[in-house]
Amino acid sequence: MNATFDFPSEVSFIIKSLEDYGFDTYLVGGCVRDILSGRTAHDYDITTNARPNQIIEAFKNFNVIPTGIKHGTVTVLIGNFSAEITTFRTDGSYSDSRHPDSVRFSDSIYDDLSRRDFTINSIAMPLNGNIIDPFCGLDDIKNKILRCTGNPQKRFSEDALRILRCIRFSSELGFSVEPQTSDALVQQSELLQSVSAERIHSELDRLICGENCFDVLMKYYCIIAQFIPEISPCIGFDQHSPYHKYNVWEHTVRAVNAAPHDKIIRLALLLHDIAKPVTFKADSNGRGHFKGHAEKGSLMAHDILKRLKYDNSTISNITSLIFYHSSKIHSDYDIKHMLSLLGQKQFFRLMDVMHSDNCAKQDFVLSEAAEILQLSERADKLIENNCCICLSQLDINGSDILSLGAKPTSVGKILHQLLDLVMSDCLENQKQSLSDKAQQIIYEI
Repeated sequence: MNATFDFPSEVSFIIKSLEDYGFDTYLVGGCVRDILSGRTAHDYDITTNARPNQIIEAFKNFNVIPTGIKHGTVTVLIGNFSAEITTFRTDGSYSDSRHPDSVRFSDSIYDDLSRRDFTINSIAMPLNGNIIDPFCGLDDIKNKILRCTGNPQKRFSEDALRILRCIRFSSELGFSVEPQTSDALVQQSELLQSVSAERIHSELDRLICGENCFDVLMKYYCIIAQFIPEISPCIGFDQHSPYHKYNVWEHTVRAVNAAPHDKIIRLALLLHDIAKPVTFKADSNGRGHFKGHAEKGSLMAHDILKRLKYDNSTISNITSLIFYHSSKIHSDYDIKHMLSLLGQKQFFRLMDVMHSDNCAKQDFVLSEAAEILQLSERADKLIENNCCICLSQLDINGSDILSLGAKPTSVGKILHQLLDLVMSDCLENQKQSLSDKAQQIIYEI
């Protein structure tokens, strides 16, 4: 294939500079795949037969970082633009199922392409657009197929993260996984035990936000269970509930798929019913009940997310959404109370979680989904009208409470009582009214 493509000027400059030194130089990997797929490329990876010291010399007037010089990779910075440049190479054995024990530099672009993960990433593109595609990756892009470059068993045993990357690509790109590659994914999924938690959660975040995440999560749940084994009891678990037409796992996946592309919301939905199998109780009529599953699920999700090395803020946001996802919110007081507990951003995330949850139940439950949209609109109006939902909005503060004779240890409790009365429209948010009520509370303590 010979075609003309537009590259950032910095990319053209880097490739042209190395070519002027007499080196074969190409764009490779994800940026080529994205360009050929009509998607926007973000990161530009360049490969060349120049050795690392020759690359550094060629760009001695620029900032060059020896990112992974042992494996032949340096990063060139041109203004705010950065590009990784790697010497053609072949890899030795992978004893840790993650990194090659050794690399050997090569003068052949074919050697370099043959070591890469998938055919769609094993295409080289020079400036003139005369694409080098020895593994028919362009055909796989056109046919939306994910296929390992070479033997899939070997590819996945070399780097276990490729297992998760494969299903993440399937989710993001909407590509199907060809049968041999798919079989190898499942057969070697246990290798993911050797991959760092940070790498796993980075791939998981992108996977669950992909357009094709429903098909991927339904087909490859055994891979997800390698690092979240708590989902295994959810697979095929009949809820015996008139509100549900899907088992716990399919309900979960449908809820994720119905949600906005916000990783906090989607992770919360992925784990929102994780405790249903352990809290299940059937009544005398065989109807299923899951009392306390939200609270228990929040605790289980905390442990899962900690294990996957998510930061504390992300964990707190997700677990609070799970804790409150079954809450009954009807009145303006309920809305104000939840806004006060969660803050505005988390409140609207909770609305999205509840709406997506209901979208994955029986059809008649969709009426509740409409009610949730109305709750969001009512919350918008309350916020717009500057309704009092937090302590800082009260027309009285801690110093005022102390001046009325309250003990320092009781100030917070009194302020929260006053806030609750104001939110329930039982007390006017006016200093004199608040002071009078505060004095009454102090007297009763």
